[in-house]
Order: sequence, then structure tokens, then C-alpha cells
Amino acid sequence: MLITSRSRLFISLVLTLVSVASTVKSSAIAMPHVDRWTSKRAWRWYRHQPWLVGCNYIPASAENTIQMWQGATFDPGGINRELGWAQRLGFNTIRVFLDVLVWNHHPHRMEGRMKKFLIIARQHKIKVMFVLFDDCWKPTAHLGPQPAPIPGVHNSQWVQCPGPAMIRNLADWPELKDYEQGVIRAFKSNPQILCWDLYNEAGNSGNSLHTLPLLKKVFVWARECHSRQPLTACIYQGQTPQIARFVLAHSDVITFHNYSGPKALRREIQTLQKLDRPFFCTEYMRRPVSTFAKCMPIFKATDVGCLNWGLTNGKTQTIYPWWSKPGSPPPKLWFHNILHRDGRPFSIREVHLIEHFTGAPLWPR
Repeated sequence: MLITSRSRLFISLVLTLVSVASTVKSSAIAMPHVDRWTSKRAWRWYRHQPWLVGCNYIPASAENTIQMWQGATFDPGGINRELGWAQRLGFNTIRVFLDVLVWNHHPHRMEGRMKKFLIIARQHKIKVMFVLFDDCWKPTAHLGPQPAPIPGVHNSQWVQCPGPAMIRNLADWPELKDYEQGVIRAFKSNPQILCWDLYNEAGNSGNSLHTLPLLKKVFVWARECHSRQPLTACIYQGQTPQIARFVLAHSDVITFHNYSGPKALRREIQTLQKLDRPFFCTEYMRRPVSTFAKCMPIFKATDVGCLNWGLTNGKTQTIYPWWSKPGSPPPKLWFHNILHRDGRPFSIREVHLIEHFTGAPLWPR
């Protein structure tokens, strides 16, 4: 949960890290900047993009990344319908999580599903930001049928990728390398991919002590693929200084998460501008603190891209807050998400506000 005092501490931390990242020359981060994009190249890439606006996306039919990508539950029909709604909102970008277990179980089949996903996204004029690793929520995962969502609980079956067991076991790292490089090499020239988000909230869920060594390898493995798309990993409130420093010093473009109100958002944007490198927000919007009405005007005015968490209310149940308990009744005010599962807006006024900023035709009342 974010609170004002923690937000101030985080902004102070980011200021310190920006100073460090802008002056680092060699071994302070304990890894060379192998092929990191220059600031000039990063700005050239960013200026060729539209204003990046969209959401973090998982189909309503899936409760986690395994269910999204396994053959038995991959849902191209639902994806096509929901990305049609995203296009109707004026969204041009989505952030989508992958899974190492599904890929390494049968890489060619997973690659085929990803190709199909990218074709659907292209049909709706939406670019995709794939996330390869993730330190959030449940620490263990398995292939096959997934446990049902726990009623009333936010993201009750979301799983980490790869999870602490594989992070701590160096013998598993070749499998992680095969996954990462297999994915990037398969799609490194695909124009539908905006960029590679290598690691979501690295160090979250109590993994800080062990994640940094893997994070360093994740960047090395990605650089070896020589992709045409830039590399990034996010900074977020609660991240350790060591991990945030590394992320800021090695990402081609900077990405950040901000679930605070407009004042804290403005301060973080002003702080990140000191890096002289493109940056955009890959997670925001938790009602009533961080909302479209409060934050989207700031993003638009500063030309900072923004991706809110969630499109359709589905099996991830992120209309409930992070702290929800089993059996909680549906909240009157949704925490995340924009649309009901049948495509009806949670708030038509909110949808019209989004469309005002994206330039999309107004959703019928």
C-alpha cells in the first residue's frame, strides 16, 4: 500500500539514484554497459512513437500467465474481442506478461501462440511490450490446470516468474537463459513489439537479496540477442537502492510504476527528466488515489506514456484492492480495470475522459 511519507522517501531515493546513474563510469554497478543504447539513440526511438497510452493486459478468461499461454486455455477469440475494445478506447500499447514454464515446456508451440497474439494486436493497431520475468505474488507455479480464483481476492492466482526457488538455484539459470534468449531471438525484429520489459518489479515479494545477481544476467543475456527493440526494467516504490541503481544505469529507456496521487506523480516525472533519457509509466491507476482524471492530464501534458493496470474485469479479480480478503463483496468503486467482462464500461464518464485524451470517438452511452 502506498502512503504519502513513503512516496516522499521514494522520490528522494530516485533523486539519489538519478545522480548516481548519470555519473557511473565503470565498476560501480559491477557490470559493463554492453551495447546499451546511447541517449541519442533512445530519444530517436521515442520520437518515432506516438504518445504511448494503453494498459497492462491479460484476457478475462485467464487468472495468470500460465493459463493465458498454455495451449488448452489460450483464448484468441477473447483476446481479439478485448483488444478491439482497447482499440476503441484509443489505446495503442499493451504490456503483457510471459511465462518460463510454458515456453520451456514446448518453445515452438508457445512461439506460435505469441505470433498469433501479435497478429491480433496488429489488426487492432496496438503494439506489445512483453515482460519476461516477474517477482510479484505467488512464489510457486506449475503447468496444467490452475487453481480457481479465490473469491474476493486480488490476483489470487498470479504467479512469479521464475519464482524464488529457480532464482536461488544457479543450476536452473541455463533454463532461464534459454527461455529469455529464445523469446527475444524469435521476435527481435518484429515491428509489433515496442520494447522488452525484462523484469517486473525486481526484488518484490521478499526476493531482493537474491534477485540482483539474476537481474544482471538477464540484461547480459538480452544484450547478446542484439534486438532492434530497446530493453528496460521498471523502478517502483519499495525497490532496494542497489536494484534501482542497476535498472536506471542499464535500461535503454526508463520505465516506472506510480500508484500515488498527482503531486507525487509530477515530482517523479520532474525527477526522471534529469536522466536525459526517454521514460514512461508502465503501471498506474488505483482508484480513488491514482485515477485517469487525476493522472492522465499530467502524462499527456508532459508527453510521458502511461499504461494503467487492467482492461477487463476477469479472473484476476483486480477490481478488488491489493489488501482484499477471501469472501470480500464486489467493491462499489473498482480498484483497477475499465470494462466489465461483456465490454460495458465501469464508468462511462471515465471512458469518455480516456477517449478525450486519446482522440478516439466517444463510446456510446
